[in-house]
Amino acid sequence: MDESEGADGSSVDADGAPVDADGAAGDVEAAAGSADGAAGDAEAAAGSADGAAEDPDESREDRKCDYCRLPIPGAPVTADHEGVTYHFCSAPCRETLLAEDRVFTEYHGGRRFDPGVSALRAGLPQGMPRNAVVLVSGQPGTRTEALHAEVVWRALQRGEPAVLVAFLDTPVSVVQEFVALGWNVLPYLASGQLRLLDCFSYRLDDPEGMTESMSDWNRHLHRVAARSTTNIRDPSNPQAVLNGIEGGVDAATDVDAEEGVVVIDSLTEFGSLVQPVQGYDFVKDLRAAVAKSRGVPVFAGASRIDSGDAFPHDLGYIADGVIDLALSDDVVEDALMKRIRVRKMTGVFAIRRWTTYEFAEGRGLVATDPGDDAAESGEADDEAADDEAADDEAAAAGDGTADEVEPASGDAPDGAAGPPGPDTGANGGPADGAAAEPDSEDR
Repeated sequence: MDESEGADGSSVDADGAPVDADGAAGDVEAAAGSADGAAGDAEAAAGSADGAAEDPDESREDRKCDYCRLPIPGAPVTADHEGVTYHFCSAPCRETLLAEDRVFTEYHGGRRFDPGVSALRAGLPQGMPRNAVVLVSGQPGTRTEALHAEVVWRALQRGEPAVLVAFLDTPVSVVQEFVALGWNVLPYLASGQLRLLDCFSYRLDDPEGMTESMSDWNRHLHRVAARSTTNIRDPSNPQAVLNGIEGGVDAATDVDAEEGVVVIDSLTEFGSLVQPVQGYDFVKDLRAAVAKSRGVPVFAGASRIDSGDAFPHDLGYIADGVIDLALSDDVVEDALMKRIRVRKMTGVFAIRRWTTYEFAEGRGLVATDPGDDAAESGEADDEAADDEAADDEAAAAGDGTADEVEPASGDAPDGAAGPPGPDTGANGGPADGAAAEPDSEDR
């Protein structure tokens, strides 16, 4: 279309109609902007495509090794198999995967485990390391023996073997303790999944003749336990005890399995049999040979009577974990409550806070809320007080004796009429519109 200049200097077309030059310029600029935007979108799409081509699965920071499942910190080592590219953090991981038929589902799957004790879960939300030596420091009355038994029982329930080292009881007494707690360990003793290390019977003059004075039931328990019991004739020899523990672990589990648990009922009793330096060396050797080399956790009990730091309570620098069990009278007035706390646990997140617990048969150590218990106790006391007050009021309504009952108006003695009530008519019957009072038998 031809344009010419109007009288006022504006542009007009051939028919004399004015032309909006500014609007036309705006349309051109808008079109140019749209073109630039389209180009930008195209570049962004190209960038996204390049990024997808560079890392189709996940970002480099989130990529994990296809064998060990640990994060890959640098450039991955790759291997192609049937059209699929696998990424590894190192050449040994790639070589191991090519030689084996399995991979790890979690990089810490074989390193952590849940001991299964309810009262401990509040302090160990991530579980605990498998290669740990844990010192269980408990005051008398906190039922540390129940904690030891539950750690063993939970391992058996997971299908793992267990070795229990007894310095404080005979094998029969150990089995009786499990039965009293609601856990039948006879099948596990018969199969060898549970093994006992007897470091107590050396005190008896005639351990073999001991069975003659047993009841039939205890004699049966003795026969079952004897199949999986190793007697340590001289528990004052630390090497003999250590050899017995290693032999029990190797007999109960595959050497390469890295599973199971070892429980020692009392390092305090063991410390009374040896010199202090022998005790320290024993714990260090046990930690190296069982926990670190075999990946089998060790729980060792230590009775705390006072606040002293003698052996074994000064092993905090050696032990990987320390669990405290104590009695406290600060939680509930006029009552000693049992509390548990994880004081130390290397390698995992631990909440160092006291948790109140009680033991429930068949369930083990269960965390409780002392506030709820106190409230229930208070409600029960209030109900008892209300009942007592009601009884006192009922007794006061008579002639001062709780057993005397005032006769009803219709049962007045010698045919005498009782005093009229507020709703009683002139003849002793109910007033008009008033309902007769039901007898006590109908109430």
